[in-house]
Amino acid sequence: MMADLVTIWWVWLSAAFALAIIEIMAPGFIFLGFAIGAAVMTVIVALVPSPIGTEVSLAIFAGLSLLAWIGLRLFFAKRQSAAKFFKHDIND
Repeated sequence: MMADLVTIWWVWLSAAFALAIIEIMAPGFIFLGFAIGAAVMTVIVALVPSPIGTEVSLAIFAGLSLLAWIGLRLFFAKRQSAAKFFKHDIND
C-alpha cells in the first residue's frame, strides 16, 4: 500500500501530458491550466515524503489549476482592443 502512494507521481505526470495534448488539439488555454496544475502536482507528490490523501491532493490540484489559469489569463490578455473606430466618414 505504501509503495502505491509513493509511486503515484507518474499518474499526475501522465495526466499533465494528456491535458497538454488535449490543449494542442483544442487551443484556447482551457486545458493548459489543468496541465500546469497536474505538472506541479507531479513535483509535489514526488518530493513530499509523507503521502497525502486523495481529497487533499485533488483540492491542491484544483487550487493550482485555478492559479495557473488566472496567471495565463493575465499573461496572455489583450492589452488594447484590436477594433478600430472611425469618427468621420472615409469618403469625405
